[in-house]
Amino acid sequence: MSKPILLFAQPGSSKVNKTGSWRTMMPVFKHKDCTDCRICVTVCPDACVSGKDKIYNANLDYCKGCGVCAYECPVNDIDMVLEVK
Repeated sequence: MSKPILLFAQPGSSKVNKTGSWRTMMPVFKHKDCTDCRICVTVCPDACVSGKDKIYNANLDYCKGCGVCAYECPVNDIDMVLEVK
C-alpha cells in the first residue's frame, strides 16, 4: 500500500518551508540589558529564537514577526522594527 498524499501542513513543517517571508515586523535583539532569563526562547511560537550567555537572536528564515518575544521580555531588550524589503 502506498503512502497517502497529504495536502496540508504537517507538524514541524515550518522547518522545511522558510516562513519568514510573511513577516512585516522583525525583532531586533539589543544585547544590552539581557538577564539571560530565556523567556524569549520559551515563548517563541515558531521556536526560532536561540542563543546563550545573554546573546539571543531570531532565525529570520522562520520568524513571522509576531512580537511575542519583545512583548514578554522583562527588560525591554528586544525591539520590533518595520522590515523594509
